[in-house]
Amino acid sequence: MTGQDGGFAREDPESAEAQIVEQSKRIDFYITEYSVEILAAKMRAGEYVVPDYQREFTWESERKSRFLESLIMGLPIPFIFFWEMPDGKLEIVDGSQRLRTIEEFVLGDFRLGELEQLSMVSNFTFAELPESRQRKIKNRSIRGIVLNEHADEVARLDMFERINTGSKIANTAEIRRGALAGPFMSLVIKLSRLERFEKLAPMSVKTKKERGYEELVTRFFAYGDGLDGYKDRPADFIFEYSRKMNETFRERPELIGQYEQRFLEVLGFVERVFPNGFRKTATSQATPRARFEAIAIGSYLALQDKPGLANASADDLNVGSWLGSAEFVDATGSDGANAIARLRGRVNFVHDKLVAA
Repeated sequence: MTGQDGGFAREDPESAEAQIVEQSKRIDFYITEYSVEILAAKMRAGEYVVPDYQREFTWESERKSRFLESLIMGLPIPFIFFWEMPDGKLEIVDGSQRLRTIEEFVLGDFRLGELEQLSMVSNFTFAELPESRQRKIKNRSIRGIVLNEHADEVARLDMFERINTGSKIANTAEIRRGALAGPFMSLVIKLSRLERFEKLAPMSVKTKKERGYEELVTRFFAYGDGLDGYKDRPADFIFEYSRKMNETFRERPELIGQYEQRFLEVLGFVERVFPNGFRKTATSQATPRARFEAIAIGSYLALQDKPGLANASADDLNVGSWLGSAEFVDATGSDGANAIARLRGRVNFVHDKLVAA
């Protein structure tokens, strides 16, 4: 619903406050503090668990050395965020690189690189430092925040994303892939690697490496199956959808083939009917996410409502007559793209045009 100024209408203050309270319940925590010696020992003993979605991301030697230089100098170290697991171990929500580096230095054989401020300490291992300095480093304390059982998976991943905004870190699709391994995610990964898909929806090498195709496939299924429960935040909605679909596919494995066929049929339809696939132009090397959602999901829903479209020719449907229209450009614009009204609007635009043809 939009207001007179064209923006989205504000709900009443009481509803806004209720939402804040509800979301805050997911982030109950307590503060703790451990010495570097204890942190290293707990990492070595497996008391701290590194989630799958963080395992592939390791600091290079230079960054480890820079962090350790700060530690040796006594500079403030950011909080470590944990989640208390049912077995009492602590899952590292944020800080796995710092903890792994501490363990590798204090209990391993990591050798410092060239340091900027402590140039005389360059190339030392921990064991080569004077014993008095070793003790001082071990006695340094680092504070931690431990989330309790109220922090569900989505809340923890959300916190991880927010803490690392702007950092070279796992993105939403990468996190989802690691945290939700299962038959649904396996299908998503399989479909994301189709050469045919890449030709219809080109993207930069950087976006591809960041699991951009997996994100598009997952959104296709999640939004195509309905938007009940969508709250204008795709990450939460898609995470929960993926979790449920893993369970559904385990219980009903016959659905895997049906979902794969659904995706392939839409690819075939788009390939035949849309002159540039999901691209804006024939030479575009990027695929705007909103445009993909509009064409892919709009086409899927239209094929469901009007099966005869599967046999229609490109000339019959003449999508070029409206693909470049100001109305379609506006519907697939980035402004407020994740708001449910905008999402439904762009999907329905394509659906209605196809069904009316």
